[in-house]
Amino acid sequence: MTQATQSQQGILMTESALNHVLALKEKQGDELCLRVGVRQGGCSGMSYMMDFDTLSNIGEHDEVFDYEGFKVICDKKSMLYLYGLMLDYSDALIGGGFQFTNPNADQTCGCGKSFSA
Repeated sequence: MTQATQSQQGILMTESALNHVLALKEKQGDELCLRVGVRQGGCSGMSYMMDFDTLSNIGEHDEVFDYEGFKVICDKKSMLYLYGLMLDYSDALIGGGFQFTNPNADQTCGCGKSFSA
């Protein structure tokens, strides 16, 4: 895992994750932010969700984290489960993709995309 870009954030991103998200954002062509959250479901009870969102959809109940001008958004309810989350990215052929390291998870699914708290 590479080092987090800003250690004072509620949601941490490694340089690798940030670079990959920025490359994906470039393909979209709009001013977008990354929305991170949780929803019910998955093998362990809750699953991570991540998607691009428009800056105009940032609401009063969202936490906003700035990474070199790029915004990461998380609703306050999800933040209860995600505070301190480390988002990393690997381009490995096996086991590659985004990885979530959540200090609040009691149990994590083998796929790493769901957890229980």
